[in-house]
Amino acid sequence: MDCIYLYNPNSGKGKIKKKIPYIRKKLEEKFERVDIVETESAHDFKQRVRESVDKYDTILFSGGDGTFNNVLEGVGDREIPLGYIPSGTTNDIAHSLGIPRNIKGALKVILDGYTEGVDCMRVNGAHYVMYIAAAGAFTEVTYNTPQKSKRALGWIAYAIQGLKKNMKLDIFPVHCSCGGKEVDTHGVLVFVMNGRMVAGMPVNKEGSMCDGALEVAIVKQVKKPNFFQRMGKYLSIAAIMFFGARIKKKDVEFLLGDSVKIETGEDVVWDFDGEEGIRGNIEIEVLKGRVKMFVPKNKKI
Repeated sequence: MDCIYLYNPNSGKGKIKKKIPYIRKKLEEKFERVDIVETESAHDFKQRVRESVDKYDTILFSGGDGTFNNVLEGVGDREIPLGYIPSGTTNDIAHSLGIPRNIKGALKVILDGYTEGVDCMRVNGAHYVMYIAAAGAFTEVTYNTPQKSKRALGWIAYAIQGLKKNMKLDIFPVHCSCGGKEVDTHGVLVFVMNGRMVAGMPVNKEGSMCDGALEVAIVKQVKKPNFFQRMGKYLSIAAIMFFGARIKKKDVEFLLGDSVKIETGEDVVWDFDGEEGIRGNIEIEVLKGRVKMFVPKNKKI
């Protein structure tokens, strides 16, 4: 059985590159052929995945949540087993899948060989997303924070960037249809979630990547808020992050379903797994069991 191992040398603090000889040695215990490729950019990563689907039996990769998104986009509607060695800053997907965030543990999951079909999302029939599509407050931090800062400071770099760029919460229209329910409002933050973790926090702790369901959280806001209404949104966002999206607050709307349609402004930018996505209206469907992954056996996903 042949595999290719792709890695992002810049993810996390760049430690993965030093471990390549060890990774190769361990993978050669399972695979007859192991090709290892260092990628140069997100575009290069995605292109390498596209080229590898028909050439290898398995694609293995390292990187953060954004790298995972590149892999999904590269695979598209084709099927191939995936193995993940997380090396990003927060590694939300790995946490939701129960994959250890250390190289030795993640390699053991791959070498043990247990695979399971896990859910992902498809946006507007064209874009693949693993665990979150988000818009509004602080969401641009994941793709606008300089790589140099992330390597030096880790998750603290996200916090600094967020404070610098997101203190003014932009308000945008939200018309959401999900699970037979419709919400027509304005908001400052929207999460559409498949995994349990967001930004290293258990925002969707009751969620699962194997249940065929999506969870939606909307932090609502009046169109022209006063000072106190603006300040209250920071508390609501903090409440979601610390206590979860199902928190009982009047300005937090929670919806559950296997698909969601959101109509919003044309200038609203969506974050897909920590990468800058599309703008404007989106329709998301869950693809149950679509991604074949090496995961720990007998762990909740």
